Amino acid sequence: MKNLYKKQLLIPVFAVVFLVVGTSFKSDFFEIAKQIEIFTTLFKELNMNYVDETNPGELMDSAIKNMLEELDPYTKFLNEQDVEEYKINNAGEYSGIGALVRSYKDKLVVVEPYKDYPGDKAGLKAGDEIIKIGEIAVADFEDNASELLKGANNSSVDVTFKRQGATKTTTITREGVEVDAVPYYNMVDDKTGYIVLAKFNRKASSQTKSALQDLKGQGATQIILDLRGNPGGLLSEAINVTNLFVPKGELIVTTKSKVKKFNQTYKTKNKAEDLAIPLVVLVNGRSASASEIVSGSLQDLDRAVVMGARSFGKGLVQRPLKLTYGTQLKVTISRYYTPSGRCIQSLDYWNRDEEGKAVRTTEFNQFKTRNGRVVEDGGGVMPDVEIASSKSNALTDALLGNNIIFDFATDFYYKNEFNSVADFKFSESHYNEFKSFANSKDFSFKTKTEKLLEESLNSDDSLLGSDVQEKYKDLLLAVNRGKFSALDTYKKEITKKLEDEIIKRYFYRDGLYDYNLKNDDAILSAAALLEDSKKYSSFLKL
Repeated sequence: MKNLYKKQLLIPVFAVVFLVVGTSFKSDFFEIAKQIEIFTTLFKELNMNYVDETNPGELMDSAIKNMLEELDPYTKFLNEQDVEEYKINNAGEYSGIGALVRSYKDKLVVVEPYKDYPGDKAGLKAGDEIIKIGEIAVADFEDNASELLKGANNSSVDVTFKRQGATKTTTITREGVEVDAVPYYNMVDDKTGYIVLAKFNRKASSQTKSALQDLKGQGATQIILDLRGNPGGLLSEAINVTNLFVPKGELIVTTKSKVKKFNQTYKTKNKAEDLAIPLVVLVNGRSASASEIVSGSLQDLDRAVVMGARSFGKGLVQRPLKLTYGTQLKVTISRYYTPSGRCIQSLDYWNRDEEGKAVRTTEFNQFKTRNGRVVEDGGGVMPDVEIASSKSNALTDALLGNNIIFDFATDFYYKNEFNSVADFKFSESHYNEFKSFANSKDFSFKTKTEKLLEESLNSDDSLLGSDVQEKYKDLLLAVNRGKFSALDTYKKEITKKLEDEIIKRYFYRDGLYDYNLKNDDAILSAAALLEDSKKYSSFLKL
């Protein structure tokens, strides 16, 4: 039934419905009222007269979500179930099996079982394909079947799954699951403390503070704060984390909106934990939102050296607005600006290209940090020191997005044995196996050159003779071959992704963090910079 609604019909109708919330019926009251009336009569007549039975709730849910897709990926309608999940994500606690799963139409794939939680105790492994939960087949469940894995403490659920072609069953007893904002911290050496801040839920600042205090108690006189892969979270917690290193009353974020009440300035409210300890912040292309507030503000205030790769570039702020029947609209209300005045938003969702994709910012404005260093807006937080292995590229993104690295890691785990993190070694022969594996898979990866060549081949340009078209095809094949030779060009970056995925299979996430302390380029480079106090100070113009 979802096909009944076309976007061109729904967008103008629903856009005005939700515009009501933000604009309070300003000057276009008549147009709003008119469109609401049109939609009300349309929806009524459709459901009363359509030839087959309709599901009004499903139609409405689909229509709203289709309309919101035209705005930005962060403005979302939250039904009652979504609202509950939103609360859980922010709280960092829920009751379930303790595993990260990826949802498909006919299965749930276990991405990562958390150590010593119910899924792990019941024997689930990354790569397992859950096809049945209790008596319900995942393929027959219309909503997100992962919700069936959640439930009250001490309740049990039978799970049927496939592993390496064999069908297995296990019984899982659910329990409370705590999602730590700081899943790991440790000493890199006798002077350098290392803190992983994985998300900005309500535990973020308190757990970062505890980790900082503990590390200082162990002798840490310099700190590495790792925000790589941190997707963000609560704005208030981003400010509180920054406050650990900067004084009370410091401006961290300014938000600007068309609605005046959302125009706000956010300053630190507490006494800092440590104003002087040398600090390096690690970021990469998956560090977003609140992570960029922390890294961007510490950079602007010359309180830390930022290392790694350019961050994601999300400079938008969302707020949940309550609707009727327990639903909510999580809507983008403003843009945020770092202390220097930067908005680091990288994609312009209000100007799109011919394919309907948001236009990426290519022209950047320059700003200055407190000590006069030049920084730029518009494309995420650019690190003061770039680390090659932290950078992303089209090939690694395609390998990750098409689960080539994940699937290889699954096969690798069942073919190789390692007894400890210290014994782990991803060898040259292992990488050659991966190249063969990747080449055998048909995954979506097109370069800009390929797209241009395909457009030329598919055009109706009569000036292109058969000889020219054959040369185009030969060139296209050459590009395709060169694409896979990039597996050698980006070997270092790809190997890092492979190691990250494989080590978790054997030694869980803690094992990966232990491995990274001794082998990760960004951590080792950060520790080396902190060891050279003169060079560290020169970066910040101290």
